Amino acid sequence: MSKVLIIGAGGVGGVVTHKVAQMPEVFSEICLASRTESKCKAIAGQLKRKIKTARVDADQPQEVIRLIRKFDPDVLINVALPYQDLSIMEACLATGVDYLDTANYEHPDKAKYEYKLQWRQHKAFRDRGILALLGCGFDPGVTNIFCAYAQKHYFDEIHTVDIMDCNAGSHGKVFATNFNPEINIREITQRGRYWEKGLWKETAPLTIHKTFDFPGIGPKEMYLMYHEELESLVKHLKGLKRIRFWMTFGEQYLTHLRVLQNVGLTSIVPVVVEGRKIVPLRFLKAVLPEPASLGAHYKGKTNIGCMIEGVKNGKKRTIYIYNVCDHAKSWKEVKAQAISYTTGVPAAIGAKMMVTGTWCDAGVFNVEQFNPDPFMEELSLRGLPWVVKEM
Repeated sequence: MSKVLIIGAGGVGGVVTHKVAQMPEVFSEICLASRTESKCKAIAGQLKRKIKTARVDADQPQEVIRLIRKFDPDVLINVALPYQDLSIMEACLATGVDYLDTANYEHPDKAKYEYKLQWRQHKAFRDRGILALLGCGFDPGVTNIFCAYAQKHYFDEIHTVDIMDCNAGSHGKVFATNFNPEINIREITQRGRYWEKGLWKETAPLTIHKTFDFPGIGPKEMYLMYHEELESLVKHLKGLKRIRFWMTFGEQYLTHLRVLQNVGLTSIVPVVVEGRKIVPLRFLKAVLPEPASLGAHYKGKTNIGCMIEGVKNGKKRTIYIYNVCDHAKSWKEVKAQAISYTTGVPAAIGAKMMVTGTWCDAGVFNVEQFNPDPFMEELSLRGLPWVVKEM
């Protein structure tokens, strides 16, 4: 029986809280904290069991430290903003608590995310005797574990990986993002990047695209982007020659995005408005629909998976390993759309892996460095069944 502290009460935080609450045999006590405690209380009101709530500013390590010492958790699940990864990790180091997140650190003042600053904490976490598990959402997270599972069971060498993220759902809004608008738009508008033959190659944003027939959904246009799991997977897959990340977008979404870019509303450079500095993208975030509000009317499905080519017993082999998730079913179960669901469920499973000792070590690790089998088993049990399709 373990105690879990969850920081972040957005769409993903709600799913994580629901899912750990469904495991009373693992998590005896739950505390959900956010800068806005009313959001925590709203989520708590959806549950069948009682949990604690708290207010915390995750930008302030001392506030997080005080909360940790008050609640005394066995693991901290960070589903706050990626800007706050380092401050929360600092608090975990100070208090000796295991740490888990779903997205790597992002620089607040430039559209760039990387594992480097988190990986640098490896020795500190190792010396403290605690575990930091990075990127335990879906992508990154499950996609990394799909690759590790394929490497263990299907290939002697993996040569190419194409991670493909398709959201074929409809929320009825003219323009909205499926998670935090500021993070989402920064991610999409940066330059594309992929790894091939030992080198990183860059492209202009959303210029390379192709059609793929997604199982359970049908043909969709997908665009090459950079995503953080590429950075860790190039280190851990044997024989890798190329790895890319793709995401689908509808023409209406792309048209609105281009207009917003053209008028400067996706910029992160502050402008002065009536004597006050305002970051245009943060203003845009304030006027766009709250992602957590989309779920009630969301219809359709997601398909996220890995197309993997390689060699087994001297013969070429290609598989597509994937999950299909239904927006309406996600809402019915945990009051969230499928994007939040597919990120929150793996975080809850990862925390279970940690507190039960199924995954244990000291230091900073990515999920593909652990045995994928028990995690894959839990995925199907906890609402994210997966399929391996021979191509």
